[in-house]
Amino acid sequence: MKHKFILCGTIGWCMEIFWTAFNSFRRRELKLMGKTSIWMFPIYGSAALLAPVYRRIRSKSIWLRGMIYTVCIYLTEFFTGSFLKKYNLCPWDYSKAKLNYKGLVRLDYLPLWFLTGLLYEKVLCKDVKS
Repeated sequence: MKHKFILCGTIGWCMEIFWTAFNSFRRRELKLMGKTSIWMFPIYGSAALLAPVYRRIRSKSIWLRGMIYTVCIYLTEFFTGSFLKKYNLCPWDYSKAKLNYKGLVRLDYLPLWFLTGLLYEKVLCKDVKS
């Protein structure tokens, strides 16, 4: 589990750096500076908990599995964000986005979290037999 936690944390950090650099490109900031926070490593690392979830739902359709992972990601994002916000440590603030909930989650990120969950499934469960 420790190895999977580190793997998921690293993958999450990399995805976030690429995502924020892509957003820099959209703002025409050609340095393409990507960024993340140390707080994000354990949050992304917690995706390692999707492996036991997969073992229970692996016979379900990809759509159902993806939606289950999306809900798990949204719940993690909301609860960790709520905790960090209490201490003024939350590295994200979606309050200016149209489809946000309490500035902590963005509903328009559903497709991204859906695909992220399936990516984590592929990485974490490649050795699990169906």
